[in-house]
Amino acid sequence: MRTLPTLMLALIGLTSAIVGQAASDAPLTLERVVIDIERTRSLPLRIYLPRDRNPAPVILFSHGLGGSRDGNAYLGTHWAASGYVVVFLQHPGSDAAVWQGVPPADRRAALKGAADIENFIARVRDVPVVLDALERWNSESGDELAGRMNLQRIGMSGHSFGAITTQAVAGQQFLRGGHNFTDPRIDAALMMSPSAPRRGGRIESAFENVRIPWLLMTGTRDTAVIGDATVDSRLAVFPALPAGRKFELVLDRAEHSAFSDRALPGDREPRNPNHHRAILALSTAFWDAWLKDDVAAQRRLQSEAARSALEAADRWQWK
Repeated sequence: MRTLPTLMLALIGLTSAIVGQAASDAPLTLERVVIDIERTRSLPLRIYLPRDRNPAPVILFSHGLGGSRDGNAYLGTHWAASGYVVVFLQHPGSDAAVWQGVPPADRRAALKGAADIENFIARVRDVPVVLDALERWNSESGDELAGRMNLQRIGMSGHSFGAITTQAVAGQQFLRGGHNFTDPRIDAALMMSPSAPRRGGRIESAFENVRIPWLLMTGTRDTAVIGDATVDSRLAVFPALPAGRKFELVLDRAEHSAFSDRALPGDREPRNPNHHRAILALSTAFWDAWLKDDVAAQRRLQSEAARSALEAADRWQWK
């Protein structure tokens, strides 16, 4: 079992409930809460389980600003049906509680206030706590999750603020202050709406130590008012990555909400249903390639065959 050295994070207790059982071939869905006693912090989880009880690779997902473990269910359902244990992590302080119950006129200010360095640090510290909990549950006889996870194969993903969280634990260096949040247990990372660092020197220096496969997904209209993210800032990440097992999908006319379950107020046009088809096809191929060591999937990703799920104006590249 791989562990992260010198973790200063203690774990006590959990709650567990099965919250969904659909058709016989649909994934099981469980909810749990991890309690980090060191920070007095409770971390809600939603876990999608494949019906096959053999040990499966694990994908951890981090939601965007103002989201929750309930979002992006289309990803959890599809990835679990494809043979992965998918764990959706909810981050207190930057989750839906930030805006729920707040007058509509004040919600943007509330969300902007939550997009701060304190919540970023809290988020990246949440990840190893959850991975530790998964290791515990996987080894505890009688636990619903005992023996269900192959924790030698772990992927990390996220959207928007969740993409920033993923970048941090998957190899990005933070040049201001010299912080390194990389968790060596993560084997591959998929960022939806990634972000380039704003300050701290050459952008290439922030990513030069990325050693694992990365897949970036964005769109030609993928902007965000909070944080002032632009399409150019998202597209700046891929060129700065070192070569080798790095991929980028740019969906034509996809807005920030294209990677979520539903449209957002202010979206400029109806959603394109093929965007989700492309996201699911390429993300699953990526996980198969690097979490299941599927050589055929690796070859497809590094060829024009990967474009079979895309529309003509969508862009796919690798290096």
